[in-house]
Amino acid sequence: MTTILENQRLLHEELERLEQAVADRLAEEARTIRDRLIRDHEVGHFLTRFENQSKRLYDLYTDEDGSRDKEINNLSHGDPFVEFYSQLGEIRDFHRRYPNEPVEDLARTYKRRPPLEGEISMIDNMFTGEEFHGRFFDLTQLHEQYLNLKGVKRILYLHYLNIFDKSEDFPKVNKNDAYFTYLTNLADYLEGFLRKTRPLSNPDAVIRGFGEEFEEAWKAGTVAGWESNVAAAEKPAGIWCDACEKAFTNENTYNGHLNGNKHKKAAAAKGKDAADPSAAKPAQPTENLKHRAIAEREFRIKKLTDLMSKEREDTKTNVERKASLTERERQAELDALFQDTQITLGATHLDDDDEDDDEDKIYNPLKLPLAWDGKPIPFWLYKLHGLGVEYTCEICGNFVYMGRRAFDKHFTEARHVHGLRCLGITNPTVFREITSIGEALAFQDKLKTDKKQAQVTQDNVVQMEDGEGNVMPEKVYYDLQKQGLL
Repeated sequence: MTTILENQRLLHEELERLEQAVADRLAEEARTIRDRLIRDHEVGHFLTRFENQSKRLYDLYTDEDGSRDKEINNLSHGDPFVEFYSQLGEIRDFHRRYPNEPVEDLARTYKRRPPLEGEISMIDNMFTGEEFHGRFFDLTQLHEQYLNLKGVKRILYLHYLNIFDKSEDFPKVNKNDAYFTYLTNLADYLEGFLRKTRPLSNPDAVIRGFGEEFEEAWKAGTVAGWESNVAAAEKPAGIWCDACEKAFTNENTYNGHLNGNKHKKAAAAKGKDAADPSAAKPAQPTENLKHRAIAEREFRIKKLTDLMSKEREDTKTNVERKASLTERERQAELDALFQDTQITLGATHLDDDDEDDDEDKIYNPLKLPLAWDGKPIPFWLYKLHGLGVEYTCEICGNFVYMGRRAFDKHFTEARHVHGLRCLGITNPTVFREITSIGEALAFQDKLKTDKKQAQVTQDNVVQMEDGEGNVMPEKVYYDLQKQGLL
């Protein structure tokens, strides 16, 4: 239970903490795209919180119900000890009813803390793998939806990236409900992408500005591809009959309709005067309203695409580059990019000054092995030796060997031999190609069993001696005896 003055003090403190939190985050230079997005979204959240808390503080100072003035008068003109003990009693009563109520520490709440190892932030779940933290568009599903529209030719995804905002080339006769749904999904995706990648650019205000710009262009008849529809919308579409809910294009036809029995019955059912022509009003141009909604989304898509033209060009470049790679190369590159946390914001567009400062640094996003000169080996050599294939050995403590050559060589190395000795195995040569602890122990037990059986068999052999003193097994002795050779 806190007083109004205490609430004001708490709000002032929180506003100062928010200002300091925003300043601390903006003072640090983001090293990666992921770090920049995390920082921008945190700052955007703080700014929204600052706006809401400022509104609350303004409402307290406005004091429309007079409770703040009353509290000040009680402290100024009344007995201060009475007011003090009254508030102390309220505080004790509150903590008696809620003994485990946590205390909000604003300094700890808005303090910047380093991310924990393995911690997943909201940015990691915000983008798809194709978008790669907002660097590229992911319009594959919208491309499939576009191909299912009426009258659309089968085009490749790269071609679609060039024409998805050129709606004026789309035939008007095919702009139906399915086309409107497609436009809505495309506009929603672009708006969401803008909010995710530029949270500090006030995306809501930008989108509202596009809406106001469309209203002016629609009234002026300058919306691309819809000039004739705007002119038609300014003309009256006819006369509307409220009783029959029917439109008439000719006034004489409407006057004759008023004398019909059908109109009189409908007017009587709704309690209207059947012969009252003043109830007539211009018919609603429903078709023009539908076209206006389609034009609004087309206009918004074009504006959003122009605003994010860099992301669009980067997407086309990325699609062209990936088209020249094999499936294994694409997968290896994607895995390497996600594991690499040191990709800078300008890794693909370094300035001349940055190149001079970082001339000794090696850009190796695929983490290729280094050659004798300290530079990464060529990617074709990396593929030739199969260095991208991982082999895990459980005996070596789940150590991962890159490439078949390193995997075959490790069976004679100290790590693998030591792991076999820990399992009680002293002959590593027999256990070659075995990497599982369970398989190694099972094979060791089998070798021991076979050795025991061979020893038992050897001990159970009966030795026989012929007349000349030759010693031989019992089976051989009897075979020779049957043949009359003894």
